Amino acid sequence: MTGIRVLVADDQALLRGSFRVLLETAPGLSVVGEAADGAEAVRLAVELRPDVVLMDVRMPVLDGIEATRRLRAEAPEVRVLVLTMFDDDSAVFTALRAGAAGFLLKDTPPADLLRAITVIAAGESLLAPTVTRRLIEEFTRGPDPTPTLTPGPVRPLTGVTDREQQVLTLIARGRANDEIAIELHLSLATVKTYVGRLLAKLHARDRAQLVIIAYENGLVRANP
Repeated sequence: MTGIRVLVADDQALLRGSFRVLLETAPGLSVVGEAADGAEAVRLAVELRPDVVLMDVRMPVLDGIEATRRLRAEAPEVRVLVLTMFDDDSAVFTALRAGAAGFLLKDTPPADLLRAITVIAAGESLLAPTVTRRLIEEFTRGPDPTPTLTPGPVRPLTGVTDREQQVLTLIARGRANDEIAIELHLSLATVKTYVGRLLAKLHARDRAQLVIIAYENGLVRANP
């Protein structure tokens, strides 16, 4: 990868400028455009094809959630990292349903934001530990109108090896692939292989569903 190209979408010019300064001074990152509303974000992302879009949730014309949904339909290869000022459960779940690859609060430390962009650009999903915990807690409250989070028959870990189960447990604890690699003393490529196998074996669409499956099978608890 020659560099990660980022589009910044936020209705506040000051924040867009702050993000631009942060990203432009980080090695391997560049800002290819800025959008002040969701509709402009979709238009520019389709035109410029950035690797990652930093997408604010609350914007005029078209909010960040709907913009994410449309962008995933028109340019599915573009990865979306949703940002918000508010620790809002409904925004978390709606953003994930819309196809966001990650969700962070705007007060996330700069180093964590830069790392999140790198992780998402590499094709991973990023669920911060707080988001992971809420996904599990949402599941424990009972039926949810969101199809991907509605409890159904427990999917047993049939065919899952001990090592894959270790990887699944760490995913459910909010670890990214590089963190799993360090913790289990594996190469990053090996971890990615394990994650791919888990998605296939458990018929899971994404890491969020893997979290739920881990909870279903008692690998993690809502309130550890």
